[in-house]
Amino acid sequence: MKYMILIHNRPGYVDELSEGERTELFDQVDAIMKELSASGELLRGEALADPAQTRTVRVRGGVPAVTDGPFIEAKEQFAGYLLVECDSTERAVEIAASWPDARYFAMEVRPVVHQSGPEA
Repeated sequence: MKYMILIHNRPGYVDELSEGERTELFDQVDAIMKELSASGELLRGEALADPAQTRTVRVRGGVPAVTDGPFIEAKEQFAGYLLVECDSTERAVEIAASWPDARYFAMEVRPVVHQSGPEA
């Protein structure tokens, strides 16, 4: 089963870390990515650009309204994702829990589905 692991954090928090904390964070992420690549579970993963570069689109009454930024009601924003293929939801949750951002923010785990239902 494929799972999308959504990474949430607060814009700018990495910049607030000390040099040592940043190095430790990136080393941990690198180790997880290498582990998931070696196990064959990692299908893809990418960070997203700063929320200031985001555009939110809403269509109301058939008219699109585009605003700058994500502007959701939270300080935390969707920051990136991992697409993994593993045997169970429990394993996907384990992967999400190992990600450094999970200690400070939130990780969301969702099965990936096709129009016909869950992908096997």
